[in-house]
Amino acid sequence: MRILMFGWEFPPHITGGLGTACFGLTKGLSKHDVEMIFVVPKAYGDEDQSALRLVNASDIQFDFKDESFAEYWSKIKYMEVGSNVIPYVDPEEFSNVIEKNKKTGESYTSNVFSKNYVFSGKYGVNLMEEVSRLALIGSGLAAKEDFDLIHAHDWLTYPAGIAAKKTSGKPLVVHMHATEYDRTGENVNTLVFDIEKQGMEAADRVITVSDLTRRIVIEKYGIDAGKVITVHNAVDQNVTSEIADIKKNLKEKVVTFLGRVTFQKGPEYFIEAAHKILQRDRNVRFVMAGSGDMLNKMIDRVAQLRIADRFHFTGFLKGNDVTNMFALSDVFVMPSVSEPFGIVPLEAMRSNVPVVISKQSGVAEILEHALKIDFWDVDAMADSIYGLCHYDALSSMFKKHGKVEVENLKWEKAALKVKQVYEPLMSK
Repeated sequence: MRILMFGWEFPPHITGGLGTACFGLTKGLSKHDVEMIFVVPKAYGDEDQSALRLVNASDIQFDFKDESFAEYWSKIKYMEVGSNVIPYVDPEEFSNVIEKNKKTGESYTSNVFSKNYVFSGKYGVNLMEEVSRLALIGSGLAAKEDFDLIHAHDWLTYPAGIAAKKTSGKPLVVHMHATEYDRTGENVNTLVFDIEKQGMEAADRVITVSDLTRRIVIEKYGIDAGKVITVHNAVDQNVTSEIADIKKNLKEKVVTFLGRVTFQKGPEYFIEAAHKILQRDRNVRFVMAGSGDMLNKMIDRVAQLRIADRFHFTGFLKGNDVTNMFALSDVFVMPSVSEPFGIVPLEAMRSNVPVVISKQSGVAEILEHALKIDFWDVDAMADSIYGLCHYDALSSMFKKHGKVEVENLKWEKAALKVKQVYEPLMSK
């Protein structure tokens, strides 16, 4: 079985859980005799390719005038105009838009059609252009590579998955790691929503990372429930570096938030809970590890509450810095407003750190040995953190049973379920 797989990031170059999940899943699939061609916008050369062949889309030339490509070009309709994607317009329609822009004086500087194109692989101002370019690359690869099925991770790669399907006629599986509703609440970006919806409608199967996400996909996007399947994420069991007891000289308790500092992750509720705890016990330090669009607002709120001497902002952490942070932590908190899954609590539990998680998270569906609260219930969150910091028997119980629990959440098991999603599609 050979899979053409599209992703946006791959360790060690990641910005969140998407790259981590892709890495774990591909390692798991390789143990079930699945070969993978994994396409990313930008590869750096230091990625672990033991389980797959990594393709750097920036290395692939695309010649729009190449006659040998013409028959495939007619099967895809996905172009970029200015800074906004116009989904599914054909070349003629694209030319009409360009002419219209010329008449109205609007400039167009995109080089999405150029023979050579270097992706940033980031989430910057040219994101939509890069999404479109990856769709062109996807179509080209589908015409040349030998594979059985296409698997696209999250909305950024759905256009590439659709283009590859139209070119090859092979089945498409899209993986929904997070929806636009998770990221923004009800203030959805209609452009992203449309790409998500079109990707799922074009797919033969949709994999969601939790039943929570599955319900959103069915209810908010109107996707046929019969083709939406939940496969919960897992956690890498191999901790690359063992950290010594670096807490031995630290007398204060350390409570950690680790994730993007955005609406979705609920950082403001963590700060309010911290304030309540510090009114009862000043011998606790709180850490917010991560970056995001709410970071400055959170720093201002900490200053306003006059708890800055007990609060630390580390910025984005990865690799051994994450492992070290867990080694320093007495409690990990994930107060997400809407979390499709949430791998970080599993990483914390693997490191013997008890966790407090919101009930509005996918991981809450499978964890027993975690304290679960509603994200908005700051009092319950504060009580849970306080209890784990001050009652050794409670903390020890969650550490012991939590570690055993996560040791059974292996990527190899999740990958087998994904392979079982593939198999019926290949027999059609």
